[in-house]
Amino acid sequence: MGEEFDPGFTPFHTPPEMLAMGVFEGKYLNDCRDEFPADWYEGAKLSDAPNPALNYFAIKSRQPLSVWREKGWIYGPDPRGWFQWYCRYFMGRRLPQTDTTQIKRWRGFARHAGQIRANCDVGDIFCRPRQRQALLQWAYDPLI
Repeated sequence: MGEEFDPGFTPFHTPPEMLAMGVFEGKYLNDCRDEFPADWYEGAKLSDAPNPALNYFAIKSRQPLSVWREKGWIYGPDPRGWFQWYCRYFMGRRLPQTDTTQIKRWRGFARHAGQIRANCDVGDIFCRPRQRQALLQWAYDPLI
């Protein structure tokens, strides 16, 4: 678990770290928690209803799953999207075609880090909180 990643995929946070830091307004993995290790949920910020206050940056950051499906953001056998793929990948599942697609999506999300570096003073973690929350939800370091 957590090993033998594609060399082009170097996430900053593990799934349990992300859950503990506050992602997806606490409303994620609600219907598939049993699939993942119980210790992932120790300290996780979870809720049965979306709660922006649970996010690291305490801002609204998610769209309903129906929107993800409508926009074609769901790939492969992971009906909850990228984070579900990452959790399964982290646990050791490998599906070459799906992995390649999801890793390309992850790398493409890096542009948000560049926008933060270009527009925020170093150390000002309150600059661009929506982009920072989004980075966290894609396993990037939001405190860049």
